[in-house]
Amino acid sequence: MTRLVVGPFNRVEGDLEVALTVEDGHVRRAEVNAPLYRGFEQMLLGLDPRDALVITPRICGICSISQSAAAAQALAGAMGLEPTPQGAAMAALIHAAENVADHLTHFHLFFMPDFARPDYATRPWHRRAVERFTAMEGGAQRRAVQARAELLHVMGLLAGKWPHTLAIQPGGVTRAPGLREKARLGATLRAFRRYLEEVLFGGPLEEFAALDTPEALMRWGRGDVGLFLEIAADLDLLALGRGSGRYLSFGAYRQAEGPVFAAGVWDGAAGLLDPAAITEDLSHAWMTGGAQHPFEGVTVPDESMSAPAYSWCKAPRLQGRGYEVGALARQVVDGHPLALALAGGGVLARVAGRLLELARSQPVMEGLVTGIVPGEAFMVQGHLPRSGRGAGLVEAARGALGHWLRIEGGKIAGYQIIAPTTWNFSPRDSAGVPGPLEAALEGVAVEGPGALSVQHVVRSFDPCMVCTVH
Repeated sequence: MTRLVVGPFNRVEGDLEVALTVEDGHVRRAEVNAPLYRGFEQMLLGLDPRDALVITPRICGICSISQSAAAAQALAGAMGLEPTPQGAAMAALIHAAENVADHLTHFHLFFMPDFARPDYATRPWHRRAVERFTAMEGGAQRRAVQARAELLHVMGLLAGKWPHTLAIQPGGVTRAPGLREKARLGATLRAFRRYLEEVLFGGPLEEFAALDTPEALMRWGRGDVGLFLEIAADLDLLALGRGSGRYLSFGAYRQAEGPVFAAGVWDGAAGLLDPAAITEDLSHAWMTGGAQHPFEGVTVPDESMSAPAYSWCKAPRLQGRGYEVGALARQVVDGHPLALALAGGGVLARVAGRLLELARSQPVMEGLVTGIVPGEAFMVQGHLPRSGRGAGLVEAARGALGHWLRIEGGKIAGYQIIAPTTWNFSPRDSAGVPGPLEAALEGVAVEGPGALSVQHVVRSFDPCMVCTVH
């Protein structure tokens, strides 16, 4: 057996190393290390609870709206406050636009450039991959970056700026759009739909969203999605890096009638989500203390970095089990037939989950804009209690994001965050059970100096390590 350390990874958010024990050319054991401790949970202690709205979005520059939405929801829970219907709708639109932009960034800038590498020069699709996805030069990337920038006009119109907006508040949003903003938002989304249908998908979004089997998916054959599917078929990316088939979603874009994409769990069948059953195991994290629910949890670094720990990342568990989170998890939990058929699949399933969500999210955003009623209340005021607690459970692009807030004496007495990559890139727990990525890497062939198969699996989870080590 040999030991191989892959990393630090480029084209990921933050610092990441993966230590592999290799036997007969295949991964026998993987240990995922988040090597940079940041400590936002400690920074928040003793502060005014409203400071969480300012500080937590600074955890990350690519998914700051998700952090803002979670903080606002946690404060709303402590205040006993519900946002106005129009405020909730605009918060959902802002959040959805960021998640969609993240999916676009992952596909074009983080994931697909690996297939333009010389390692694949003998493959029949390689020349087209080079033309479309070579870093900084590919035609697909230039168009995607332009479309992404234009989509983010939504942030300018509703959030004032991006990242790190203060537009999302416990009672709604700070900007009440009028008829002019409604018209501009509609035009922005129409232009984005044209890009998706003409370039990325090469066909109607509703037609792609109606695909219900893996066979129908693999026959799509249009746009840049078609090129990805051709590559995936050639390299058997469905079998590479298979997951456990257990998925979790907090529910995306909460409205008065419920979330747009459902909350729940999937483990061979749909189940209800019990957030009270979540714990964070510290046995293999450089942290002191025992397993706790986030409301009772603490973040105290083990400065000695003693064994058996090997990461600053904690190990979230639901009823003692690890769960995969992300776009595929959301679509599985929401019951989409194609996602259910792909459940338990590997690299292809995770990327297809994001593409499916892109196709399904566009009509959602369009519907939210159509539903804007100028003159309605977009914000309701409330008062912070001297003591209380609240949880903000939202869905970032990469999956389930939770903020748990305790207030005592009018100040933050406890603040714990579990990010999506904390779930997916967790170390082992006290029973020695690996996290989702570690388990997905077991059995993967390690070929060549770049260990490309390993990199495909890692990137299929779209890690955001700065959120992981918040």
